Amino acid sequence: MAKHLFISDLHLAPERPDIIQLFVEFMNNQAAQAESLYILGDLVEYWLGDDDDAEGLNAAFNAMKKQSDNGLNIYLMHGNRDFLMGEDLAKRAGCKLIHEPYIANLNNSPALLLHGDVLCTDDLRYLELRKVLRSSAWKDDFLSKTLDDRKQIAEGLRQQSKDDTQSKSSDIMDVNKNAVIDAFIDNHVSLMIHGHTHRPAIHNVDINNKPAKRIVLGDWYSQGSVLEIDDSNTYHLSQIS
Repeated sequence: MAKHLFISDLHLAPERPDIIQLFVEFMNNQAAQAESLYILGDLVEYWLGDDDDAEGLNAAFNAMKKQSDNGLNIYLMHGNRDFLMGEDLAKRAGCKLIHEPYIANLNNSPALLLHGDVLCTDDLRYLELRKVLRSSAWKDDFLSKTLDDRKQIAEGLRQQSKDDTQSKSSDIMDVNKNAVIDAFIDNHVSLMIHGHTHRPAIHNVDINNKPAKRIVLGDWYSQGSVLEIDDSNTYHLSQIS
């Protein structure tokens, strides 16, 4: 039976060796039995560029490459922490970069895949920062700096994100209902899968009087969330440990 797996918000980092080990075990066991694996953003805590030696993360990338070589189709989407991952990293980890909004063909049925931050339209401050960081000018300037300088900037942005999160209400950091509806309609789908909000759940929604599902993936450093869809379109959202 063909299985498609979906994960997001792993935030792999050397200071979380237990999560790296959990991911390696996941790749060698559950993922090894699947047809495809979709990683919907924030695989790592932050990414400085493909010229980084990624000390401490090699076990994770090697586990991905091993299963890719064994026939697993791995698709990697950028999140708000690792949007600088490029083709060199993709080759190294044996995966294919995909860009949101991405329509996946799951058992002859389209599914909209997103990281999820673009749905949080009430968080205006974050969306303004996202626009700057995703611009070619900012990325070119950042990547022209030394790795040490990039690390300092990334750590600063990381701390800024933590401070902003503490000062915002939970509602602002969740998806906007109208943005969700618009995404369903604009992409002509009845299934949406995303992460980012760290609120794992399967939501049944009504789109123009037709049933639809929005499946939200949880993070890994507290939830270990994985979604499995089999060839009968059965959805199973669980927590691994």
